[in-house]
Amino acid sequence: DTPLGYNVTLGYGNAMHVVNSLEPGGENFAQNVEQAYVSYLAPIGKGLQIDFGKFVTPAGAEVIESAPDWNYSRGVLFGYAIPFYHFGLRAAYTFNPKVTLTGFLVNGWNNIVAVNTGKTYGFSLALTPSSKVSITQNYLGGPQMPDTNAHWRNLSDTVVQFNVTKKLSLLENFDYGSGDMIPGVNSVQWKGIATYAKYAFNDQYSFGVRYEYFDDRDGFATGSAQHINEYTITLQRTFAHDLIS
Repeated sequence: DTPLGYNVTLGYGNAMHVVNSLEPGGENFAQNVEQAYVSYLAPIGKGLQIDFGKFVTPAGAEVIESAPDWNYSRGVLFGYAIPFYHFGLRAAYTFNPKVTLTGFLVNGWNNIVAVNTGKTYGFSLALTPSSKVSITQNYLGGPQMPDTNAHWRNLSDTVVQFNVTKKLSLLENFDYGSGDMIPGVNSVQWKGIATYAKYAFNDQYSFGVRYEYFDDRDGFATGSAQHINEYTITLQRTFAHDLIS
């Protein structure tokens, strides 16, 4: 009954150390606050939801918590190709059940504390043409280097899910990033692709497979110029309705 709301999500453990490791304010700065934002549902059309604060990135096929992911471990693209969180403003509008558009105006990648006077802009377009297919296209761009607004960091992130049957689902994630400047390279590039498949044998057991290829041409993301191939398999069991192993 009210257009105002808020979200506070707390997290503890090693994952939060990793997620907050690049925060300019220090690794311990708001480390256990995974998300904290206020919301306002503006009376525009069907309702424009405006959020301000810290929130997780729209990019990627995986999330910080292991449980919702198809594999227990996080992938290479999650760790190196995309940001973990943002601080700033986002506004989402759902045109119909098949189309949602979200705009972003944030400090940058993984920083509550701004590192320059510029801002990162972006959008997320979520399409659900049918019950079997969903497509999300994300873009983020803006200056991320300390004390300069030059050398924009750009990211294109695409996620496509195809539910082949009630038991078999496929997922594809493609990332392409460019920008910034490191010694000897005026504009770095990185790109990667991840392919997932998940098969549910029944309500208790499911089997997940992930393959990733990551090209860190300039060593910007991993610290060393390299190509990475990664394979993961996960057998998941659900018991007592809400517990997984």
